[in-house]
Amino acid sequence: MRLPISPQVRRALVALTATAVSAGATVGPAAASGHSVKPPKSAVPGAPGGEAKKEPPASMSQQGGAQLGKPGDQVGPGAPALPPGLSSLSWVVADADTGQVLGAKNAHWPLPPASTLKMLFADTVLPVVPHNASRKVSDEDLKGMGDGSSAVGIVPGQTYQAPDLWRGVFLRSGNDAVHVLAAMNGGVPKTVADMQQRAKDLGAGDTHVLSPDGYDAPGQVSSAYDLTLFLRQGLRNKDFKEYCSTASADFPGGPNTKGKPFGISNTNRLLSGIDGVARYPGLIGGKNGYTTNAGNTLAEAAQRDGHTILVTVMNPQENKHDKVYTEMRQLLDWGFTAVGKAKPVGTLDPASQRPTGAVDGSTAAGAGSSSDAGIGALGWTGIGAAVVVAGGAGVLVLSRRKKAKHQSDPVI
Repeated sequence: MRLPISPQVRRALVALTATAVSAGATVGPAAASGHSVKPPKSAVPGAPGGEAKKEPPASMSQQGGAQLGKPGDQVGPGAPALPPGLSSLSWVVADADTGQVLGAKNAHWPLPPASTLKMLFADTVLPVVPHNASRKVSDEDLKGMGDGSSAVGIVPGQTYQAPDLWRGVFLRSGNDAVHVLAAMNGGVPKTVADMQQRAKDLGAGDTHVLSPDGYDAPGQVSSAYDLTLFLRQGLRNKDFKEYCSTASADFPGGPNTKGKPFGISNTNRLLSGIDGVARYPGLIGGKNGYTTNAGNTLAEAAQRDGHTILVTVMNPQENKHDKVYTEMRQLLDWGFTAVGKAKPVGTLDPASQRPTGAVDGSTAAGAGSSSDAGIGALGWTGIGAAVVVAGGAGVLVLSRRKKAKHQSDPVI
């Protein structure tokens, strides 16, 4: 039996389809059947060869304050001038202690998060898996990992302790470690559902979870605002804080190392100082990520003069070496200058400041939807896996990479 479609839903579907077609996407039987639809390169932010700059949705969530729902740079009276040359599609600078958002750009733009989504994974699973737990890894535990995934080097048949697995997640962004911990949490489907519920509980209405490790999946999105929430919440857990601030560690060896542990360095180069990126003074840590679809994503926390500043940066568009770290450094510096001087543009504690008449993002969260701005369309089964994150003049069609050659770089 076909369910009736309300006029509002019908208009939204028509708008989504029209926008997708205007962007050159294919919408039809393939989309309805759940097959990925490959967009033109210019429709994928961060993709090699993608030249067109993206525009944020015309309407975004106002969670945390109305100003955070506006496109473009948002700063309050008393704020210092923003650093020149910022090219990220989206960013947020916040005071971790007060929850004040000191500045932002497109804070609620739902974008692919890459491995920064692992912060939500840790927020969700760390409190559940006992610190002294261990698991003998099976082939089944590692099934479902995306081709080209980053890995710390877990060997089936070997037993690992939970702390080692978490170091594999935070330092090497190991999707293999994520999948083993997900198995310890009851499996990947349960973990994805738990993460979506956790996002809802934290007020992260822009986030739609489809994989626990951040691997590209059609419709998997988060926002700079939500990722900042995840980092802030995670730092309240002493284990999370310890793991995300660890620059290097030993990891249990396997047959290739004759059972001897081997050293691993944190892929967050602002923390580890590897590959020519200088460490940031006072950095606590955070999580970095990269995929072809997401571009570079990075969330960091740092302390100075009694203040803790949180910054999330998503997808710098300027194609320069280590641009994500350059912009992160600039925004951390800006945040420490702005704190105590700039009037906030919003808050990370929005319960009492939720805009009147806003659609409750929790309504669709169970179906995998997201924000106040109607991103809940992502959860509509009528659109299928060729989902479109549509807004205003732009559409982002994300297709999961089936082969490693299509995912030009590993998820980190």
